[in-house]
Amino acid sequence: MKKTGIINADISRVLSYMGHTDKIAVGDCGLPIPEETERIDLALRLGTPRFMEVLEAVLDDMVIEKVVLAEEIKENNPALLAEIQNLLKERELQVPVEFISHAQLKEETKSCRAVIRSGENTPYANIILQSACIFG
Repeated sequence: MKKTGIINADISRVLSYMGHTDKIAVGDCGLPIPEETERIDLALRLGTPRFMEVLEAVLDDMVIEKVVLAEEIKENNPALLAEIQNLLKERELQVPVEFISHAQLKEETKSCRAVIRSGENTPYANIILQSACIFG
């Protein structure tokens, strides 16, 4: 039995397979997930687990070099954007944050290794994390 980190077998497996520049997404319960992209569904009820809970756990087990968010989060969910920015700052993750349209973000999920579906039920609670190299 795994002792630390993410104990969800699917998330742990996907993170283990990831290499430099691979991407994984964490989404709210409404994010459409393309058929060709693996779905890891953690949603239990509306709001459970929270997007930030899932994001924090993934960041504990992953080294990232870039974050992608929907431009619409700025106006439609500024509180969540502030939480994300604070988390990155607290963890001293000085990585570029790219804002693209929500439509583009949904299209980008096609190139992700997986999309982790949270129970979050607030707008634009979606993020794509690009993997960094753990050495160098």
